[in-house]
Amino acid sequence: MTPTKTKDSDELFGGHLFDDPSIRALTRVGVVDVGSNSVRMVVFDGAARSPAYFFNEKVMCGLGQGLAETGRLHPQGRERALAALKRFALLAKGMGIAPLTVVATAAVREAEDGPEFQKLVLRETGLKLWVVDGDEEARLSAQGVLLGWPDASGIACDIGGNSMELARIGGGTVGARATSPLGPFRLQQVPGSAKDRLAHIERILKDLREIIQPDGDRIFLVGGSWRVIARLDMERRGYPLTVLHEYRMQPKELLETLDWIGQSDLSALRSATGTSAERMELVPLACEVLRELVRIFKPSEIDVSSYGIREGLLYEVMPAKLRARDPLIEAARAAEMTSARIPGFGKKLFHFLSPIFDGASPERERLIRAACLLHDTTWRAHPDYRAEVCFDNATRANLGGLDHPGRVFLGLALLHRYKNNRAGSRLEPLFKLLPDEEVQEAEVLGKAMRFGAMFTMDDPSDAGSLHWKPKKRILTLKLTREGQGLFGEVAQARFKSLVSALKASSEIVAD
Repeated sequence: MTPTKTKDSDELFGGHLFDDPSIRALTRVGVVDVGSNSVRMVVFDGAARSPAYFFNEKVMCGLGQGLAETGRLHPQGRERALAALKRFALLAKGMGIAPLTVVATAAVREAEDGPEFQKLVLRETGLKLWVVDGDEEARLSAQGVLLGWPDASGIACDIGGNSMELARIGGGTVGARATSPLGPFRLQQVPGSAKDRLAHIERILKDLREIIQPDGDRIFLVGGSWRVIARLDMERRGYPLTVLHEYRMQPKELLETLDWIGQSDLSALRSATGTSAERMELVPLACEVLRELVRIFKPSEIDVSSYGIREGLLYEVMPAKLRARDPLIEAARAAEMTSARIPGFGKKLFHFLSPIFDGASPERERLIRAACLLHDTTWRAHPDYRAEVCFDNATRANLGGLDHPGRVFLGLALLHRYKNNRAGSRLEPLFKLLPDEEVQEAEVLGKAMRFGAMFTMDDPSDAGSLHWKPKKRILTLKLTREGQGLFGEVAQARFKSLVSALKASSEIVAD
């Protein structure tokens, strides 16, 4: 459990995924994670700061099942993993992507027949397995958290089938890290009673505490077993937005959920959440570990990251300049370039509307920027459903750097971009994730975009300018000569709706 020196990514994985800096934002990249429980292939569509998931497939192989007892990979797991890797190699060839980067973790590195399995995979599929040690696994998983959560500060905790890794993160970097034998497969082999197993978990976590030095930190959970527990927490609480990334739990509520899971019929929980039987089988042991982790580390909050080792590999090869970009803005900009009627208009719209939001916090400003970039990306949807499609896209899309209230704020603003009234919407339960004040702010943003987006097809600043006096609550629209011609009946009606949302009066000034 002692940290080791970080290796260069060239040495680890046989070269950078992106050799030419000019195509770092364009290349399609395939990564495979050979874990103790599952083998997953992900193809990222581009190496930009917020890459899209072009392809994502997982096979529950159970490669590390029984490893602690036999010292060898599970025979059936080997067969399933090899079959999955053969398929993935052929799929990658069919997609025309560069050779897959394949990383193997605890099961392959600890099994006595791990080197033999590596050779078999290379011979049968042409894929080279890069076997990382526990320290590197912790570092890569933590980097995955940073890819989707740039401001993350606390402790990343990644649970697999045979191991659990911890890493301290903050300021965009990974600090102290450690690995442990606290994966469910390994815990199945602990001799003695449940009480003996609990003492075993407690002893290891106290050792980890000495390395990681928790101090009321947030804990960021990575791994399939943690995600199932989080999904069950949503089920128990009746939480309306079942997006796991950046889902946040308070320690007391989480402990209540762990009790609830322990008292429930696992088959019923599995049916309610769509969890596989293989994954659900490991949940009770994962619950034991998580309960002790909360008790011993005393976190201020427990958050879920959908990004882990595969995203960490992508982060590994990003230059610092790319890492520094905002993943939400990058994703919104990419969506505008591919889906909007007039790519580039979102930036102009933001500048036109910015006087209304003068003094907004940096966090609110980035949401306003993202909304302006996304305001026209669902124009192909049927007009009757366009507003709800906008909302769904914002709240359920695979976006990094966006918490659940931020998702709802963005979705609600985009809903009002296309629709004046939200009353009676099937989406109303989600609105409750925002305070009333923020619901009103989202409505103002949406109606501002609704006016500005149709005021002109070029640059709205050429047609006029907005001037907001918040104390007097007066919104002034100064029209240029061109703007006077553009300010027709529909534009006037939408401007009036914006003024009403601001609870203000208006002035129209012709230049």
